[in-house]
Amino acid sequence: MSMLDRWYQKNHITFAVGWIVAYVVLSSVADNVSKTVGVAKLVTALVQLAMSLALWGWVRHAGVGESLGMRSPQVPASRMLLYLPLAIMATKKIWPGLAMNGSALEGVCWVASMCCVGFLEELIFRGLLFRAMEPDGRTSAIVVSSLTFGIGHIVNLVNGSGQSRLETLAQVVYAVAVGFMLVLVLLKGGSIWPCVGFHMVNNVLSFFESETATTALFGSYHLAVVISSATSIAVAVLYIVWLLRLPDAEPARR
Repeated sequence: MSMLDRWYQKNHITFAVGWIVAYVVLSSVADNVSKTVGVAKLVTALVQLAMSLALWGWVRHAGVGESLGMRSPQVPASRMLLYLPLAIMATKKIWPGLAMNGSALEGVCWVASMCCVGFLEELIFRGLLFRAMEPDGRTSAIVVSSLTFGIGHIVNLVNGSGQSRLETLAQVVYAVAVGFMLVLVLLKGGSIWPCVGFHMVNNVLSFFESETATTALFGSYHLAVVISSATSIAVAVLYIVWLLRLPDAEPARR
């Protein structure tokens, strides 16, 4: 851990960026290897689990968990609207119907991978990157961490996911809005765990989305993607407006 400690102490921002680069590159390579093996997310889940354990271990070793938001929410859930906007956005994709989009093994690998993704991305973007930039200006920290989080999803065009340009564009715009929203959830609630939970559920349920049911409901899957993204962005914006009215949670000790 000494090398990570020295890197973190030298520059918190480059430490966060280094984790982002490592996460994106290793996950993309692992996705392509998984595709070659013939079981989607098989290798990816193992790689991301290793990264999750490594980051979790370092956080505990360095004693920075509380400063990154790894603590219980500091305000009543009622003030956060019971996190209902997060629940709506995370589950909306399965409202038209459910389906198994792969084998049982692929389902297990997908769930494992997406849980790791939720943990890693929240801790890296909302924890490490945002907190590293916050002392130099909270507004710029919110903007940069949110844009970086959203734009990073462009990698889905080249990592073997099979996403179309329209789906990826919608995902990028949606992710930027979600990035802004989740930073505020962290600031106003004082905990990163609701963000992690939302991220995990949102990603896991993608495996169980019924494209057939969604297409039947909207007449076109591409139209459904646009409508779903627009609706989610609207919910995120409304929730952002609500969150901006709340005072910040008690700061964590550093």
